[in-house]
Order: sequence, then C-alpha cells, then structure tokens
Amino acid sequence: MCGIAGWIDLKSDLSQQQVIMDKMSKSLAHRGPDASGMWLSQHAALAHRRLIVVDPAGGGQPMIRYKGGFAYILVYNGELYNTSDLRNELENLGHRFTSSSDTEVLLISYIQWGSECVEHLNGIFAFGIWDEKERSLFLARDRFGVKPLFYTQRGDSFIFASEIKALLVHPFVEPEVDAEGLAEIFALGPARTPGHGVFKGIHEVKPSYCITYDDAGIHQRRYWSLESFPHEDDENTTIEVIHTLVKDAIERQLVSDVPVCTFLSGGLDSSAITSIASMYFKKHNKGMLHTYSIDYVNNSKYFKPSSFQPNSDAPWIKRMVEECGTNHHYIEVDTPQLSYALIDSVRGKDLPGMADVDSSLWLFCREIKKEATVALSGECADEVFGGYPWFHKEEHLNANTFPWAKNLGERTRILSPDIYNLIKPEDYVARRYHETLEEVPRLQGEEPLEARRREMFYLNLTWFMNTLLDRKDRMSMAHGLEVRVPYCDHRLVQYVWNIPWSLKMYNGREKGILRQALKGLLPDDVLERKKSPYPKTHNPAYEAKMRSWLTDILDEGNSPLHDIIDEKKLRWILENEKSDYGKPWFGQLMALPQLFAYLIQVDVWMKGYKVKLV
Repeated sequence: MCGIAGWIDLKSDLSQQQVIMDKMSKSLAHRGPDASGMWLSQHAALAHRRLIVVDPAGGGQPMIRYKGGFAYILVYNGELYNTSDLRNELENLGHRFTSSSDTEVLLISYIQWGSECVEHLNGIFAFGIWDEKERSLFLARDRFGVKPLFYTQRGDSFIFASEIKALLVHPFVEPEVDAEGLAEIFALGPARTPGHGVFKGIHEVKPSYCITYDDAGIHQRRYWSLESFPHEDDENTTIEVIHTLVKDAIERQLVSDVPVCTFLSGGLDSSAITSIASMYFKKHNKGMLHTYSIDYVNNSKYFKPSSFQPNSDAPWIKRMVEECGTNHHYIEVDTPQLSYALIDSVRGKDLPGMADVDSSLWLFCREIKKEATVALSGECADEVFGGYPWFHKEEHLNANTFPWAKNLGERTRILSPDIYNLIKPEDYVARRYHETLEEVPRLQGEEPLEARRREMFYLNLTWFMNTLLDRKDRMSMAHGLEVRVPYCDHRLVQYVWNIPWSLKMYNGREKGILRQALKGLLPDDVLERKKSPYPKTHNPAYEAKMRSWLTDILDEGNSPLHDIIDEKKLRWILENEKSDYGKPWFGQLMALPQLFAYLIQVDVWMKGYKVKLV
C-alpha cells in the first residue's frame, strides 16, 4: 500500500511547486515508508510514498509511460488481485511489460481502455492518472472503498490525497468545519456520509466511483453497483459457489513479495482465512503462517458474557492455532496504552473515531508491523452474510433509522442548545438514511420482509462496512501495514446479495450458508461458534480514566468543547456513575466509556487540527 497526493491547475504553472508537494508527501510518509517519488509539470504535480509489497525493483512511482508522444503518469495506492489475468489480456492486445508490478498493469490498462479500465479491476485501490494528451486527471476508488481518496477544489486548483492531513498542509486548504461537518461528527460519527470529508469543501471519492477533472470541470461516474435479480441456484450449488469464491478470494490475496500474516480471533471469519492461508502456505512451501490476536491485560478477570459477546476469544484462538499449526503472537494491551493511543488514532484518522476500538487496533497494528507488512483480516463477512443482531431482531428491522445508531438521544442530549438547533441531528440523520434507501437496487415483486432485509444489507454495505474499512485502513497504514479483506471481494458480495434470507440462514443460524460452505475447512465447534465482535476492554480502570481525563478537559478554560456541549449535563453524567447512559450509541461496543472517549477525541482533534467553526 502507499500514499498518494496531487495538485492540478490548468491555468497556472506548477513546475516549481516542489516545496508544497514535499509537505504533502511527508504528511503521508507513514503510508509509504520504503520510498518516495515526485513528478512536476506545468499543470500537474504528483507525489507518491511507497510501501513495497510486490516487485521492489519495478514498481516505483510516479510511474510514467508514453503513447503517441504523450505521457501518462500514475500514482497508485492499492493491490490488484487479478494482475496476471490482466497482464495476459493486455499482452494479447499487443502491450509489452517491463516489470512484474500491478502498478504497470494498472497504467497500461488505462492506456488501453481509458476510464473503463476500472471495470476490469479486481482489488483494493485508489489512484490518479494525469493524461497529458487530454490535459485531464482521472481518479478512481475500489468498489467498497477499502482504500481512501480525498479531494478538494480551491479556485482553479484541484487537490487530492490519500488522507485529509495531506490536503490540510496545502496553503489553499483551511481546517474549516461548518454546520454540516458538525452534524457528521455529532449526529453520524464515527460514521461518515459516503463522499463526505467533514471539513468544509473536502470530499471523498465514493466507493465504486471514478472522477475526471479537465477544462470542463469535475465529471463523476459510478462504474459499478450491486444488481438485484432472482437467485436461481439450488442449495448445493449455492454452497459450492460460495466455497469457491471465498477460497479464491483468500488465495488471490496471499500474493506478496513480503511477509504475510493473518488476524485470528478464533471466530468463524478469521478462522476460515487462517485455515485456507495455512494450507496455501504448506502447499507452496512458504513456511509457517504467522497469526496475531489482541486482548487486554486482566480482561478475563472483568469479562462478563452478554448476548452479543457470549465468550472470550482465547480458547478458540488456541484451538485454531493447534489445528492449523501457525506461529501465533498474542498481543496484550494495557489500559494506559489504550487510553493514550486515543490521541494517536485521531492523528491516524484525521477525525474522531471509534474510541478505544480504534486505539486498540492502532496498537495492535504497530506490533504486527514489527514482523510483517501484509495481513489478511475477516472484516465484511457480517455485512455480506448478515451476521449482526440488526439483521435478525424485529426491533432493529422496524427501526426507521440506521440500526447501529438507534439511540441518537444518548449522544445528542449533551449538545448545547445552540449547536443542537444548528445541526438538527434527528433531521440530518433521517435525511441521510432516506437518501440511502432511495439508492437500494430493488427486486420487483419481492416480499415486504425480504425487501426490508435487502435494505438492511444495503445500509450495512454502504455505511457500517465503510466505517470499519475506514478504521482498518487508517489504523493499519499509520504503521505502514497493508491489511486485505477477502470477504470484500466484489464477486462474492454480488453473488451473496441475491441469495434469499431463508438460505442465508441455513439451518436457522446466522451466516448459516457461510458455515455450510466452510465445512471441512474448520473444526465443527469453531464452525458453530456464536458470533462475538471485536474484543473490547472490560477493565473498570478504563472508564475511570476516561471520566477523569474528560473532567480535566472541561476544567480547562480553552477547550473547544465548551462551545459545543452542555457542560452542566455532561458534568452530571461524569459525576454520577449510575447515570442512564449505558446503552450503546454506535454499533455494539460504544457505550458510556466510549462516549467519554469520543468527546476526548473531539477535543484532541479540534485542538490538534486547529479546527475553525464557520
């Protein structure tokens, strides 16, 4: 993976703008610690930070190729999983390659097919190509937004980068946040409206979209979307197809010239990846697979089973390590580390995030990077196959809002009346929710309950999954660790999208069809293990730390929170441990301690980024 940045101005000379491009590039050094490159011309300036994964000698960027005397210059962040297929196709069309890198395959694909090249790609990617002949910039992002890509237009300048921080070091871009940005933070956060960059005038290329910028302005096109049609395959064929697609996606994503590992929680999704990866390693004599898990110091002492977190991971991890014969690394995080990494995770994301869920992942990835450069993770299976409680419980299905954020009042009651009236959180959330429902690819004649579940899947794939992918990229790439997500393979997602709910719930189990497709790859007890989410700390010391830290912030006279929250209400909550703020207000893991941590992150963000409210 890498970091990319660019500046296009069709009316000015950018050939001497190395200082600014250098600043943008250095702000992304964590994404690409292995090499850097820059390309300056009259109207286009491009910068690249490289994390070497494939073809160390031949994949340098910005990459330049010529056709008809005109240059095509690429900066690219990502990984193509169908590189060899594309190379063969392009060679048959007369193209010749000088490297084995997917970067060259991507650039030649654009030269051959133009903007339609994205429809040929299987992978995770965000890239920009400056086309000298057309005097145009082409930007594209993968189908589910695994890799980030932000942009802004300031006057005649079009500026883009992998992360917001790189845009903010450009002198034309101010860290301004308006009412809509505040609504993103306090009504939707840590989720974001697809395409929204929170800062005023900053946007994100939406998943499945490409953008062309030229003399006529910005042209946006959606190049891929889910298609709804009746599922014609019988039960056995469906199981066989899922098995094939999952196995193929995992094996494709093991290709690398640097060490590859897997995240292992002992749950269904990560165990399947580990099982297939370990067999692949043995078959191709790649040595022993390394696996990693995270837990918290003394967590077993405080862990209390619940309906959504029925058991701890440790025994199941041990089971899979013995089954697959991996070299496993147990990483434990202590409360002080977890707390102070809240600051680091804000810097990684450029925004407040999922509190300790982010900071623990930041710490986890930091440790993994010491031994590996690429990891495979089990994200997205719950969104694709319907693993979350809100797919199953009537109260969630009937909720006329985002099911992972039903308790909007838990967070908005602490806002000052002025901010509440400014952002109108209920109205803002309702608008974004109904906008999304308008996009759902409907299936004519579908039963009402099945149609509602289709809506639920679409909401999860475009919102909740995007939030988790955003978190995964930013926390891992903060350390130059590339994390791949095989369940996000668009072929698998499209196939499962149309499988009826009764078949997805094979044998009456959540993700039952996936469990059946993985039979023979996992021990039966692991195969039947009830879903348990990403582990969180249960240590009361963490909540105590959040209370004291947030109290200290409120005691400061210069905290930006004073202008946003109702201080009297918040202090009452901080001083009353038995307050009624115990319900999760985002997902399954973010309750009262995470509300405190989120507000701490807002304070850190507004101070650190010198946020100006406009």
